[in-house]
Amino acid sequence: MPRYKLTIEYDGTPFSGWQRQKDRISVQQALEEAIAGFSGETVTTQAAGRTDAGVHALGQVAHFDLSKQWDPFRIREALNYHLRPYPVVVVESEAVPDTFEARFSATARHYEYRILNRRAPAAIERNQVWHVPKPLDAERMHEAAQTILGHHDFTTFRSSECQANSPMRTLDAFEVSGDGEIIAIAASARSFLHHQVRSMVGSLKLVGEGKWSPGDFRAALDAADRTRCGAMAPASGLFLTGVDYP
Repeated sequence: MPRYKLTIEYDGTPFSGWQRQKDRISVQQALEEAIAGFSGETVTTQAAGRTDAGVHALGQVAHFDLSKQWDPFRIREALNYHLRPYPVVVVESEAVPDTFEARFSATARHYEYRILNRRAPAAIERNQVWHVPKPLDAERMHEAAQTILGHHDFTTFRSSECQANSPMRTLDAFEVSGDGEIIAIAASARSFLHHQVRSMVGSLKLVGEGKWSPGDFRAALDAADRTRCGAMAPASGLFLTGVDYP
């Protein structure tokens, strides 16, 4: 069966997350209904990352199979027509070998977390940032972030509901930069644990406020204890920005 790869952008605010739910609309459901709308086929899509409710994507990747060959350009145009009621857009569509899998073929996933650091809350971007009114020291947060790069037990920054077989992960990049009122935190790894990025960001906020030192941040990781994690950052500021493949 022909297989197709999609690169997808979406505002996660109205969705229950990527994965289908019984009582709330998900990105997966919206996409699969759009596929059925133009092809007449019921398919199951697989995504590179199952983003949580309220999390956004600029470069989510998904694949699906159809029973007949379609022009990838027509697939993109048809999907964007059928997706119009939702804040979801297919940026790119391409035919791929049937060995390609959006989740298991990925070699790296990239996320960005955005903090609005000013007294006044957001108006236009209220669902795309975490509003933190107290001044944060981005340079100190970056210093702390560098202390946990590499291969570690990330139990401290793992959801209690995480279903991964192991808490061991390799964090390849963790950068904090300030640009005016926005603090951007970029994280890259082959894979992440459930809630790992939001948990790390929540603890970095404590460093930025001066409540923790960079050493305290590293000590929290080394404790491998979920109770040592700071309050988890909200979903609104998190974006899946891209996925790498061989």
